[in-house]
Amino acid sequence: MRLRPFVAALFFLTGPACAAAADLVVSAASSLTDAFQAVGKAYEGRHPETRVVLNFAASDVLLRQVSNGAPADVFASADQTAMDKAVAAGAVDPATRRDFASNRLVLVVPGDGRAHVTSLAGLKDPAVKRVAYGDPASVPVGRYTRAALERQGLWDTVSTKGVLAQNVRQGLDYVARGEVDAGFVFATDASIMKDKVDVVATVPTPTPITYPIATVAGSKQTNEAARFEAFVQSAEGRAILAGFGFRAP
Repeated sequence: MRLRPFVAALFFLTGPACAAAADLVVSAASSLTDAFQAVGKAYEGRHPETRVVLNFAASDVLLRQVSNGAPADVFASADQTAMDKAVAAGAVDPATRRDFASNRLVLVVPGDGRAHVTSLAGLKDPAVKRVAYGDPASVPVGRYTRAALERQGLWDTVSTKGVLAQNVRQGLDYVARGEVDAGFVFATDASIMKDKVDVVATVPTPTPITYPIATVAGSKQTNEAARFEAFVQSAEGRAILAGFGFRAP
């Protein structure tokens, strides 16, 4: 059991009747990492009796974890597809599902000034050998990328050069380290590495990039989960998200 210092002091003074701070486990998409760390800290500031435990991964990976019984109270996905799967699997309470943020898909290149790519069309250049994007089978940014490139008639060309990432942050790292010629990430992810990647295009997607949140089915802390979700959607929560580049849904 992990106790905060002030709670631990009370525990030893008054005995076990004084409980430790409760853990609220939030499983959130990788692209929410920085924003939800700030949201969690702000939430704990308002509710010191609760500790927000954050678990980040690709949305489909998180869904598998939750479906297999991993501890979680809140699930925040980077696309509607993953949340639709969660609802179909009975992994979340559909009545608690809400959209709380939106994003944009961008094409980025290494920021060393030696990139061959200056536009989407530039991906056709034979000099472009490796393009990173999330695995469409399990990563929302990959699904958005595939749909966008199919609309542009570029999917067949780009997929032959594809370097699949397990989540959007891994794809961003590939670009930042110069291991690929270009990559597709969310605008919010690109903004955290402005010194290492350059955005060369904002890519239209057939469907808007929206983030849903819901309470995990079977959570023992449904009231706390609902309170956290309300905070994320509050003026304060949205202001924090906006500070990391997220837009209103």
